[in-house]
Amino acid sequence: MLVGLLFGTFAVCLILGVPVGVALALSSVVYLLGADIDLSVVAQYSYAGMDSFVLLCIPGFVLAGNLMNGGGITDQIVRFGNSLVGHVRGGLGLANVTGSMIFAGISGTAVAETASIGAVMIPAMRKSGYDAPFAAATTAAASTVGPIIPPSVPMIIVGTLTGLSVGKMFLAGAVPGLLLGFGMMLTVYIISRKRGYPKGTWQGFGEVLRSSRAAFWALLMTALILYGIVGGLFTPTEASIVSALYAFVVGLFIYKGFKLRDLPGIVLESAIGSGALILLVGFANVFGWILTSEQIPQAIAQAMLSVTENKYLILLMVNVLLLIVGTFMETIAALIILFPPLLAVAQAVGIDPIHFAIVVVLNLMIGLTTPPVGVCLFVAANIANVSLGAISRAIWPFLVCNIIVLLLVSYVPWISLWLPSLYFD
Repeated sequence: MLVGLLFGTFAVCLILGVPVGVALALSSVVYLLGADIDLSVVAQYSYAGMDSFVLLCIPGFVLAGNLMNGGGITDQIVRFGNSLVGHVRGGLGLANVTGSMIFAGISGTAVAETASIGAVMIPAMRKSGYDAPFAAATTAAASTVGPIIPPSVPMIIVGTLTGLSVGKMFLAGAVPGLLLGFGMMLTVYIISRKRGYPKGTWQGFGEVLRSSRAAFWALLMTALILYGIVGGLFTPTEASIVSALYAFVVGLFIYKGFKLRDLPGIVLESAIGSGALILLVGFANVFGWILTSEQIPQAIAQAMLSVTENKYLILLMVNVLLLIVGTFMETIAALIILFPPLLAVAQAVGIDPIHFAIVVVLNLMIGLTTPPVGVCLFVAANIANVSLGAISRAIWPFLVCNIIVLLLVSYVPWISLWLPSLYFD
């Protein structure tokens, strides 16, 4: 009865458009009142969920992304991508995906990537003759690369929940992220050939060289983060601070995209975004505690293992479950609630935990572009000024591509485990 009240309240809040963090808090309070449990539990477990050293890297990476974006890095990334592929049929669409793959090494979040790349690429694609829904769908789909290619905020959350190595997960996400990006580039090319979308002119290797110099500092930032963590120079939290300092210096003195007077606004924007994310983690921890006390995770695990102990079928069941969950639940909340019990099931049937973490994150990233509640769809649709229905119809070829990549990553563990095995084993 009380569990039904918990999920019922949560579902009603989502239907009404209440932010996911608030929905988690409200449904938890309703449950606690019904169970006659002291509401101090909310403060206690919210604080416990947020009191993690690893979580401190989230504000650092968010600030670094905002500093680099404010410093003009997005324009340079788009220019670099366009110099490489702009002369191919559908070149601006291909540059959109290429830009997202490069920007992924800065932001670590799909929504930030949609907003930043979309603000530049969607108007440019529309002006060049691309359909508005296609331009918006390309941007939204490409943004899902962000949390797969390191750094990745969802992987940081997974590390906080389970103690898995964030460095290993960062490396494990690199090849799947590249596969995802190249798969979407192929999708863009096929659709562009079919619809006769325009192509630009080849500007020569000189432009490639010039634009690569301009984008060099963005690429160097990704290398700095990865080498620092993998090489043991600093922890993920320390890496986030180093990257924020690096972004400040590059944005202010090299790209000169912002001035010192702009810094308070950038810091405030980063603080608000980080605060909302960490507060979501806290409320999700309360919700997760309630589920644990009701033994819901154990019931899920037992139900799955009672059906089969074949790891390939378990992976299929997990993929189906998470693709459904991703259509209506925010990524961080889904990770906190579902990842621990699902990891227990995966380890029980012999699935490598790092490989499984990448599969789960990839699933939930696809959910960000899956109707009806894909957050990146809303952001891209708003920039392109198209309806949710129009972008939902345009996103399906990309969803098919992403699910194919998901199946490859799920059933070929080498794709995600190759790089970590080189550096950690």
